[in-house]
Amino acid sequence: MSLSSEEKEIILNSIRDIPDFPKPGIVFKDITTLLGNANAFNTLMDHLTNRYLGYDLDYIAGIDARGFIFGSILADRLGIGFVPVRKQGKLPYTTVAEKYSLEYGFDEVEIHIDAFGEEKGAKVLLIDDLIATGGTAKAAANLIDKVGAHCVEACFIMELAFLNGREGFNSEVYSVLQID
Repeated sequence: MSLSSEEKEIILNSIRDIPDFPKPGIVFKDITTLLGNANAFNTLMDHLTNRYLGYDLDYIAGIDARGFIFGSILADRLGIGFVPVRKQGKLPYTTVAEKYSLEYGFDEVEIHIDAFGEEKGAKVLLIDDLIATGGTAKAAANLIDKVGAHCVEACFIMELAFLNGREGFNSEVYSVLQID
């Protein structure tokens, strides 16, 4: 299922470009304007709900922090559970972690060891606002599989396609908007 050209324009036009943020030469895609635009936000959430209704998902996993916004609302609309994928040291119970490389160094994401219950094989959709190089998302997808669940798809509101972040995923990747 894909967006109509009208729906795509509504969503795309609600996202603000911030030049030279966080450093010169970068054009930051600011989704706060999307979140504040009721029509655009509802268009996006209706699209995601309709896309994932037939997937028979057990959970939505959202990446810290903007994935929490889209993921928790989508989980509510689908009547399933939501699991946060957090940055290192933010979860209070026993966790499983996955490191990933950054331009200069490493970072780490975690989930609770029992995030998807005791039954193995839960079907999980991973969601975040943006995929650039894909390091964080691939680490999060690996975590889902590491604790015995199955990441059936990784969903992103925007994809910076020129950075090839979707390469190397073990699951399907879906982007609502692609920026070339």
